[in-house]
Amino acid sequence: MSSELAAPAVDLAPGRSAMPLLGFGTWQIADDEAEAVLSTAFEVGYRHVDTATGYGNEAGIGRALAASGLSRDEVFLTTKMPPDHVGRERRTLEESLQKLGVDHVDLWLVHWPPNREATPSAWEQFVAAREEGLATHIGVSNYSLAQIDELTRATGVTPAVDQIKMSPAQYDAEVVQGLAERQVVLEGYSPFRASDLEHPVLAEIARAHEVTPAQVIIAWHVAHQFVVIPKSSRRERMVANAEALGVRLTPEEVIRLDGLAG
Repeated sequence: MSSELAAPAVDLAPGRSAMPLLGFGTWQIADDEAEAVLSTAFEVGYRHVDTATGYGNEAGIGRALAASGLSRDEVFLTTKMPPDHVGRERRTLEESLQKLGVDHVDLWLVHWPPNREATPSAWEQFVAAREEGLATHIGVSNYSLAQIDELTRATGVTPAVDQIKMSPAQYDAEVVQGLAERQVVLEGYSPFRASDLEHPVLAEIARAHEVTPAQVIIAWHVAHQFVVIPKSSRRERMVANAEALGVRLTPEEVIRLDGLAG
């Protein structure tokens, strides 16, 4: 990955692939808009794209990938299987690959626990897809630590990633420590939606670094080595989010931001 936005990154096991800490979220980007939006994101330098079957925009993203001139190994690509697709996991992934125009994704996630349960039978199909090379890494989204442990006990394979809603206001030291102990990478989505961007602590730290509160939130994720996937359709916001990688928070500032979770 040649773009500066491909670094910093976190290693995923097995294989130790580098997953860029800053990704580009695509939730609520319509398929007919996705090609233009992603083309802009690629021009800005993003090399990590997060989508899902449920977003309905994989084909548009595929068109942007094809038009970008980027080689397959230059883009870290994630998609997710809807929880109600249990029993048709393989077909779901094959349809995603066809729409995206690729022969594999870098990361395939179970979007939510099916029926709020870990569902090892689905996870077995994810393991098979990884073994066949259709997904380099496999993981989950919105799973609890107990549900992750259930998958590990049933299959011997622990998810590489748990994508969960994360912001300073939602920081949970127990979850963070639990994922780290299991060597599961924490990926945070909707980093701004649950945040009070006018909170005095955020505002003070933003002023100290001459950046925006939103950039502080991204920098906080990076400081923790959490993957973060903000979404924007506007070029100036894409650029601002990317520039947050240059913000270096002090350990004291990170602790203060952790405290926003109360």
